[in-house]
Amino acid sequence: MSLRFAAPALGVMFLLTACGSRPAMEEPVGEAFAGPVSLNLRQDLAGRSPAVTAVKHGERLDILEVRRRFMRVRTKDGTEGWTDSNLLLSSLEMEQLAGLEARAATLPSQGAASVFDALNMHPEPKRQSPSFFQIPEGGAVEVVGHVVRPRVQPNSRAPAAERARKAPPKKKAKAKQNVLLIPPPRPPAPPAKWELARPRVYDLPGFAAPAPPPPIPLDDWSLVRTPEGKAGWVLSRMLFMAVPDEVAQYAEGHRITAYLPLGEVKDGNDIKKIWLWTTASPGVRETEFDSFRVFVWSSRRHRYETAYVERDVKGYFPVEVVSIPGQQEKGFALVMEEQGGGGRVSKRDVKRAPGAVQSNDEASVGKLYRRTYAFAGFRVHLLAKEPYQRPAADAAQIATTPAVSPPAAQESWHRRISAWAQRWWARRRLP
Repeated sequence: MSLRFAAPALGVMFLLTACGSRPAMEEPVGEAFAGPVSLNLRQDLAGRSPAVTAVKHGERLDILEVRRRFMRVRTKDGTEGWTDSNLLLSSLEMEQLAGLEARAATLPSQGAASVFDALNMHPEPKRQSPSFFQIPEGGAVEVVGHVVRPRVQPNSRAPAAERARKAPPKKKAKAKQNVLLIPPPRPPAPPAKWELARPRVYDLPGFAAPAPPPPIPLDDWSLVRTPEGKAGWVLSRMLFMAVPDEVAQYAEGHRITAYLPLGEVKDGNDIKKIWLWTTASPGVRETEFDSFRVFVWSSRRHRYETAYVERDVKGYFPVEVVSIPGQQEKGFALVMEEQGGGGRVSKRDVKRAPGAVQSNDEASVGKLYRRTYAFAGFRVHLLAKEPYQRPAADAAQIATTPAVSPPAAQESWHRRISAWAQRWWARRRLP
């Protein structure tokens, strides 16, 4: 009787053991985080391979295999798939992105902007960087910074294999053995009349200087902040500052870079704001603006008019609205570079307060000054002018003074061989 029930019991135990045994999970070689808003993991390396799953920005992934710039990763639920390593962020890059959001939260807004089409945000001012957030069509953001970078930038990220590889364990230092080093022999003396044996290429007959390299194309980037608190870089040409049309019509083809309200004027039942704006001439430039203007509403003519304008300046962010003690209207402060004679000021009478610093000597030319202006009624006058030092974070990230040096022109191999032959023939002809 016992033998009759023993066989089924052994079979049940075998089935339970087989069902309970699972294959061991592959040990990851590193970790990464999804960069884009939605990242598809594909079944194979081919671009047309079907997607097995999709992960959202910031999700942690285990790296299982690396093939050149492609990685096989595993999600938290165990799904495996292939993706491009350029679409993944390392833990250090995620920390830098969090630091960018924290820094952008402290920067003053330079005005609201909107987008007509969906616009991708990048963690770096670089087209090759992955997009981690997408501003929807008609979405609004705040502009807080600006930078100019070359359109094609070298890839500063480490190769995929290095980013996936874990840190190797430290090896114990081996004791160095004393080795007797023999000094190298003295170099031979230069030949006689060696100056004549090495003629300069540009002194040879028929030499034509190479054409200068073409200018490096640049991109204009803006650091924006979303209502949700996210911060990232977008192309400035894709932003449209949300200035009222009755004011924007006076832009004269220039790009509005910042605008802030200074006060309000009541015209019947309507309330019109007083605006300060900064504009930049067409083209990509290292400064944030080259002109600023104050618009006031005329209750008699029922239109906006210019109260103050200054052109041909070199201005930088931030543009701020400040409170003036004893005045109901607000003032404003701008950071501009001293240009000796100053910019072109409007023909209106500019009243300056006593004690305002106004130095145009050669020692101050090229230095940054923070100018504070007071606005009262329809009059704008300079209150103070003090030296300004850009913060270290702004100087490294937002300041746009990257003197991009063009690549050095290289001679062709035919020209190098011809020059070598001429030098060799000149040596043979020497006595």
